[in-house]
This record gives sequence, C-alpha cells and structure tokens, in this order.
Amino acid sequence: MAHSEWSDPVNDLRHALVQNQFRLYCQPIAALFGSVMYPMAEVLVRLSEDESALLPPGDFLPLLEHYGMMPELDRWVVREALRRRARGCEIARFSINLSPQTIADAGFAHFFADELDAHGVSAEAIVFEIDEHDAASAPSSVRRLCAAVGSLGSSIAIDGFGRSQGKLASLALPSVQYVKLQASLTHHLHTDEAALLRMLEIVRVASDLGVSAIAGSVESDEVLARLRAIKVRYAQGFGVCVPQSIDDLAELPAVRMDERRDNNRSVNSMQGDASWVS
Repeated sequence: MAHSEWSDPVNDLRHALVQNQFRLYCQPIAALFGSVMYPMAEVLVRLSEDESALLPPGDFLPLLEHYGMMPELDRWVVREALRRRARGCEIARFSINLSPQTIADAGFAHFFADELDAHGVSAEAIVFEIDEHDAASAPSSVRRLCAAVGSLGSSIAIDGFGRSQGKLASLALPSVQYVKLQASLTHHLHTDEAALLRMLEIVRVASDLGVSAIAGSVESDEVLARLRAIKVRYAQGFGVCVPQSIDDLAELPAVRMDERRDNNRSVNSMQGDASWVS
C-alpha cells in the first residue's frame, strides 16, 4: 500500500515491521590508507511499497517519528543487521543510525546485548551513529548510551559533525571512535578555504583524541585526493560506492577501491537520485 493511502499509519507501519516489508541497504565506507578497502558500511533502510518500488526514508521516517515508533524501527534494523552479519561478510563492521527516541530508550542497550547473544555476533561488528545535534541536545542520554554499548564492545560515530563552530566536546564521549564530517565541508573542500581549514581543525582535534574522521558525500577523485592529503582516514559517497542491498554487500570480496569504483561507474546513474541519501 502506498504511504499516501495509509488510513491507520501506526497499524500499517507496525504491520510493515512484523511482515518484514522494510529493506536494508548499505553504503560501503572506504579506508583511504591501509590494505582493507571497505572496513565498514552504513546501514540504510527503505520500505517496500510493492514488488518494484522502494520508498525512501523521507516518505516514512517522519511518520515513525511523529508516532514515537522510531525505537521499533531501530530495533528491527539492529536485529536484521545482526542476522545478516552472522552469515559472514568481508566487511567487518556495520554502522547503524540511532534516532533520538532510541537514544532516550533506557532498555535499548539490554535489547542489543540480548540480540548479540542470540546471533552470536561480536559487539565490535556494530558502530552506532549519533547525530551531532542529538549529542548536544540530550547529553545525559547520549553519555549513558555510549557507555552502555561501549561496555559491550561497540563503538560510536558522531554524525554530521562540523555544522557549527565549536561543540568539539562530543568527540570525548565514551566509546567514540569515529566522526563523520558534515557533507557541506566535503562538498566545498577543494573550492572553499574556510571549509578546508575547518576540516583540518576537526581532523587534528579528532586525531589527538584517538578519533578517526570519515568524510561523507564524496563524489569525485579530486576530493578523494584532497582528503588523503589532509589525512582523513575514511570516505563515503557515490564517488566511492553506491548503496546496494545488504545481501549483495555480504557477497562482495574486499577488492582495491579503484577496481570497485570502475565497477560502480556502470551504475552511477543513481548518483543524481537524492532519495538514496540517508
């Protein structure tokens, strides 16, 4: 059923969860240094509208947020990601976004521990992404969650970092190992000196704290070269690898990034489709 036809959104969305009508996709994150090309991948979620159409997040996440159902979706994503990770995968880590509602859910860490045991997966295989804004607006809940999942062995990535000046304190939260840089910094890296200086500052501070930087929305070899030059360790975007089904991702061998990018050029028509951006 199309989302515009939902007469009872809560029951319809809950039915979609129970019936596994959501689909997991992933976008690999490339290491710009070292021998492992794709050490992790960000998990993305879509909703199956029918056999041939997938709804992007903007079509269903606002409803889930409005009705307070994001913890149910986040738990479904975690459970399904662990189930697929248990099958084995060349990519060592899945990165999963957590909503503010889930961050405030005191029972989430216990749920995660139970799912790890049920699937026999190490907590090190999961990185949880927390938006910079959420880290600043709910510091006590974020600190509690970071400490709880960190005690199990998972790590944290602070997402969307660099939207505003300052606020570097979130990089010192428990279990933070990654910082995902705001897309606008990457977009303007080779044309805007202010963006370059801001990125250099973040990379320097993060490095001093033992946190690795991930540049998002990378779309060109020119930007990749600049990122390597300033020692950004990881990159994500359509210029690196397009999103794909998590089942297809699990079958990908770890090949050189240049070879993977050559393969991706055949599907780069997706690059202009904003609906694939999480």
